[in-house]
Amino acid sequence: MKHFYTLAAFVAASAIGVMAHADSFGLVQQSLANPENEPAPVHPLPSERQILWNETEFYGFFHYGMNTFTGKEWGYGNERESIYAPTQKPNPRQWLEAVKAAGMKGGIAVVKHHDGFCLWPTETTTHSIMSSTSENAKVNIPEEFANAARDLDMKYGFYVSPWDRNSAYYGTDKYVSEVFLRQCYELCEYGHDQFEMWFDGANGGDGYYGGANDTRSIDQTTYYDIPNLRDSVHKVMPNCVMWGVGGEARWIGNEAGWAGETNWAAGSGTSGDENGTVWCAGESDAKATSAGWFWHSGQSVRSLNELWKFYMETVGRNATLILNFPPDQRGLLPDADVARLKEFGEALKARLGTDLALRDDCTITATATRANGATRTYDAKNMIDGDKETYWAAPDGVTDVTIELLFPERVNIHYVALQEYIRLGQRVKDFEVTVSPDGEQWLPTANGVTTTTVGYKRIIPLNGSTTEYGSGYNLRGVRIHVKDAKACPLFHTVSIF
Repeated sequence: MKHFYTLAAFVAASAIGVMAHADSFGLVQQSLANPENEPAPVHPLPSERQILWNETEFYGFFHYGMNTFTGKEWGYGNERESIYAPTQKPNPRQWLEAVKAAGMKGGIAVVKHHDGFCLWPTETTTHSIMSSTSENAKVNIPEEFANAARDLDMKYGFYVSPWDRNSAYYGTDKYVSEVFLRQCYELCEYGHDQFEMWFDGANGGDGYYGGANDTRSIDQTTYYDIPNLRDSVHKVMPNCVMWGVGGEARWIGNEAGWAGETNWAAGSGTSGDENGTVWCAGESDAKATSAGWFWHSGQSVRSLNELWKFYMETVGRNATLILNFPPDQRGLLPDADVARLKEFGEALKARLGTDLALRDDCTITATATRANGATRTYDAKNMIDGDKETYWAAPDGVTDVTIELLFPERVNIHYVALQEYIRLGQRVKDFEVTVSPDGEQWLPTANGVTTTTVGYKRIIPLNGSTTEYGSGYNLRGVRIHVKDAKACPLFHTVSIF
């Protein structure tokens, strides 16, 4: 016998079934896999702390300590504590004020070099400021430095040498657990908002070592218990990049203030590796003075053009620049250095301080643009809105695309700057910049400049020079032609200066 149910009966029966199995079933909200139509990431990707570190761009390095008073670059470790005798009270605030005037966003203070002398009242050794007979020596450098940085709204961190030519324990397990790791933890307590902890690559060799006066060798890849240190540092300082040992930022491969024009944020050395598997952007360290890293009598400060070259060949080539200005025996930056820093800051503001692409009369278009998502757009205008979190994107599979910026009348232009949206990876492999005096004829520019990678930031000098500012070019238009990329290119900012 066949049974027929009315629609009302079926609904009623269904409702009873749902109530009967209420404990077993739940409603699931259906959602689209990619409602914002966001591009797939291209690995490797940076962590949030690595992005924040990259955004620091330009910061000071302050080599100061026992070597300032011995005239050495590497102390042996047997120096008497009383030799450290500043003629005035050291003033880390003056250091930071001077570099801030140059446009730097932070600084790293050397608080323990290879001689093992500590510029704070550590519990790990008597080889510190507390054993000096000079009253001026008692200034706690990391504490004063951190306080000044916060007051000046600057980023800060400390250089602490893993190698210790003074400690009798160096080369033994006791040194790592009882001296080095404890020193790092002590420095963490001067502020959990540090952006970088700096570890030198010099490790092991001859030294005083508590009077042993011998040579000690270690395997730096395992000796310092870096995984434990990294995890411990990140727990208390979540935005602190461990430079030199943590695999988070790399030495650019020289101490001469330049990075490769092709520079991937993975791999090693001046150019990185396009196929690298771990994000590790480059930092270039350079001396702003004519002598060593530490202050030396008779030193001079480099010219404006020399410092500009450092900046353009590091910050302008997808690297950060940490530029060393050593305090003297007063514990102050010399007057000539302070004056040069001010001069550089004025030049930086004049040359790269006004982005013409932000003008209301600048228009921007792209030959291909990704379809919008539910709430996110990928329009070309995102590149000139002053917002680093919005970006233009090409459609999937498109790796050859041209971006054009036009002005109604000619403007004087020296530089074009590009910034990829690196949260989704570094992509651009080949590009070129052309310019137009009239909006119709397009001419090659930046003669001799290799235009391959972009990354976090790339600054293209239209005159091809990283030293001479020149008189610029009167132009109506700029084109950026991306010729090849690892995947669809993404830019959050295109700037014109």
